[in-house]
Amino acid sequence: MRQHALPTSRRPRRRGRYARLGLLGALGSLTLAGCASGDLRGDASTGWLPHAVTEGGERVTNLWIGAWIAAIGVGLLVIGLIVWCVVAYRRRQGDTELPVQLRYNIPIEILYTVVPLLMVVVLFYYTARDENALVDTSTPPDVTINVVGKQWSWDFNYLDDNVHEVGTQAILTGEPGAEKTIPTLYLPVGERVEFALTSRDVNHSFWVPAFLQKMDTIPGRVNHFQVVPTQEGTFKGKCAELCGAYHSQMLFNVKVVPRAEYDQHMADLRAAGQTGLLGNTLNREQLMDGQDVTTGGGN
Repeated sequence: MRQHALPTSRRPRRRGRYARLGLLGALGSLTLAGCASGDLRGDASTGWLPHAVTEGGERVTNLWIGAWIAAIGVGLLVIGLIVWCVVAYRRRQGDTELPVQLRYNIPIEILYTVVPLLMVVVLFYYTARDENALVDTSTPPDVTINVVGKQWSWDFNYLDDNVHEVGTQAILTGEPGAEKTIPTLYLPVGERVEFALTSRDVNHSFWVPAFLQKMDTIPGRVNHFQVVPTQEGTFKGKCAELCGAYHSQMLFNVKVVPRAEYDQHMADLRAAGQTGLLGNTLNREQLMDGQDVTTGGGN
């Protein structure tokens, strides 16, 4: 069968098409990267993670940067060995025979078995160490808050002050002011806060990106973790577990404030009649029908 070569005029056109696709992909990646919220965009000092505002977040940042330094070191070593092999064992002018063929090399085989194993062990050790520290709740907290996930918002029970806040779903219209309509979680700066996480309906995930830590809220189960906020300010919170049609609108704010301002907010909730704690057996229908929503405990 006679073979026909492609017309030469098509080849540059195809290469040009691939080049355009690659350029569009690169521009798309840059565009998506630019969509990140300004306060969540880190820099080289954090490994491009958000700047941590808790003690635990600093631990996560250090682990992240350490892992990248190790990965880059290993990558440079591997690239160096590849280049060395290419240069040292290249075919030279005048070579007419095949190089010596080796079936095995015991030292090299031991090296490429033991070294990766040691790398995995070291990475596992530091990861397990930091993970255990992040979920450790043995230290008595200064403040305990029951965070209740629900479709599609959050309720906050401030257990120590016996007050609560009922969250409503965010309405994302694109207009300014939407942040004022979603629930705001208050935390005192420099104090240890323990979150008791529960859910009214399906699995959710309590996530404040600036904390560099998140945890699921699961029906019928109470999950705990602690943070010590180190920086005052207002931060974004969201659900990180796909939980239904309006998952993207399950937003909240976090205000880290001095203790005096935190106590004032507790007093404001009490003055507004938001005393008692919201029961975890409530569902959307009960809250919408205006039934009694307070019980004696939030856990």
